[in-house]
Amino acid sequence: HFPLRLLASWGREDNKYDLIFSRGDLLEVPRTLFTHFGIYLGAGRVAHFIPDIMPVVSSDECRIKQMVTNTRLLLGVLAKCGSIRVDSVDDFAYGSEILINTKDKVCSRPALRGEEVARRAEKLQGDVSYSLLWYNCEHFVMYCRYGTVMSFQTFQFCKTVRKLFLSRRVAKATALLGACLLLYLGAVNTCSGLLAVLLPFLIWMAS
Repeated sequence: HFPLRLLASWGREDNKYDLIFSRGDLLEVPRTLFTHFGIYLGAGRVAHFIPDIMPVVSSDECRIKQMVTNTRLLLGVLAKCGSIRVDSVDDFAYGSEILINTKDKVCSRPALRGEEVARRAEKLQGDVSYSLLWYNCEHFVMYCRYGTVMSFQTFQFCKTVRKLFLSRRVAKATALLGACLLLYLGAVNTCSGLLAVLLPFLIWMAS
């Protein structure tokens, strides 16, 4: 990772960022709970995939091209819609520090050349279905850089969830809850009774 130090006066913004980044660089912006990714295209522009509700509710290109607000982003996540768009470096960063990702050992495939990475990002612009776990900003940049769709953030999240919910302690607690539910329901609801037995069994077997 290479931290970006914003320089005071370099003249035009596009020239300033072209002196810091190279076309095709994979950029990271650390957020509170996740990291946002983008591909630098040159001239102070970044291609990135971001959830956005605006293309669904409006056909006004001027409104759509405006910087995506937190409200637009959150509604886009819930509606599972987004777009691969090109924004300025400043809009992409949204006030956070920008890092250059140079970790090429994270994927078994070799990284593509910077120009090819940038071209892929430019070709993919447009509205795309968004999924927080299965197709997010990291999936997009990994495809551009390595030609494969993957996300280490998703992998780590699923790994953490598995540890939390598929542990033996949780399995025992679920089994106890299921037993209490069975006693409460009696033989009135067979379907609920089977579920009360099956769910803790499946969690136990997976733990």
